[in-house]
Amino acid sequence: MTTTELALHWNPIDWPLTHGPIPYAVLAAGWISVAALALSRDRRWLSLRPVGAVLLGGALTGLVEAVVDGWWHPFPEGLPDYVIGWIALALFGISLALFRAPLLSRRHRLYAAGGAALVVLAAASQVNRGFDQYPTARTMLAPKTQALTSGHASDTVTTPPDRALADVWQAPPGLPAKGTVSSTRIPGTKSGFQTRDAYVYLPPAYQASPRPLLPVLVLLPGQPGAPSDWITSGAIQDTLDAFAAEHHGLAPIVVVADPTGDSWTNTLCLDSRIAKAHTYLAEDVPDWIHSRLQTATGRTSTAVGGLSLGGTCSLQLAVNAPQVYGTFLDISGQSEPTLGSHSETVAKAFGGDEAAFAAVDPLHLMAARSFPDTAGVFVVGANDPDFRPQQEKAFDAAKQAGMAVDYQTLPGGHSWSVFRGAFEQNLPWLAKRMGLVR
Repeated sequence: MTTTELALHWNPIDWPLTHGPIPYAVLAAGWISVAALALSRDRRWLSLRPVGAVLLGGALTGLVEAVVDGWWHPFPEGLPDYVIGWIALALFGISLALFRAPLLSRRHRLYAAGGAALVVLAAASQVNRGFDQYPTARTMLAPKTQALTSGHASDTVTTPPDRALADVWQAPPGLPAKGTVSSTRIPGTKSGFQTRDAYVYLPPAYQASPRPLLPVLVLLPGQPGAPSDWITSGAIQDTLDAFAAEHHGLAPIVVVADPTGDSWTNTLCLDSRIAKAHTYLAEDVPDWIHSRLQTATGRTSTAVGGLSLGGTCSLQLAVNAPQVYGTFLDISGQSEPTLGSHSETVAKAFGGDEAAFAAVDPLHLMAARSFPDTAGVFVVGANDPDFRPQQEKAFDAAKQAGMAVDYQTLPGGHSWSVFRGAFEQNLPWLAKRMGLVR
């Protein structure tokens, strides 16, 4: 074990939060706290107070579900059942503490509050285990970035016809071992769309002279979510650096763009009454990439991918802007863009105009025309009850439309264990499809 590996092993910020002893210890502390809050010899407590805590916890859980799934819709598919279950436990723990507080001394009230906090922490830990979004505490931190490489090299290496870039590329001495990650704003010049910072991964070969003209993958996060999720929870830099190490510094340039503008708005990645998100992703982002970075150009050298909402968006862009994106990676996406229901989507985004929705909906477009020059991969968790049927439906439609598509399942549900695995598993295919390697 190297010195760096030893440092990571002993650094608490790198201890696993989704497997191993920590989540089980937190869960045990939560259940012990529930028992401590619920059990008492005090006759006053043994009246109707436990029943009141159950009723209050249940009522609060119902209220949360009604607000989140019935009114707010931050998750188009609704909260997963297991999330609702852990929310119910957290609210039950808080309710127990509230009902116990009047019977306790000041010091013991603090103990009750601490017990409730442990119940909430245990519930949050289990939700995190389900989504696998924060495998360690380090992934909760802002990504480390550096200044974006600017300037155009005068000497470049291009991909010759019928060959891969790797066939003609020779890594110069002193090439960096790892790529760089930078944050930058990509302005909505044509769309007027206001977004958060994007993240740009440049592989080691981009620092070389002559510079190889590398293909570009535009990655999109889910919703709720942010572009930084792919850097932290997705750990794409590690995956891309590992790929580059096996290919003499070559890897795709990856631009993680923002399709929603904030964590809670669902733009559908379309031009609608909500925002001109399609124009942003199909014009503003590619224009910025090719003006600011030195890359390969053309639809065969440009791919789009994403998870959940971002996966839905990737398929939408492949059929609505096939002249830009010739390849897509749809990870756990939906069969159609949605704000929760079809009727609500059409009403809010298109003023009730079904024809306007059909004109941009992937299923309608793939039923009406063929896309023989487009290739894609659909990936979904084998245990994902909401998104797996939708992925199967979208895959069948894409296949009928003449696309060269593949359908894959990975162990797990709608979680980062699937999202990370899908990216790592399909990176070699993307690189080959975009002419980087054979």
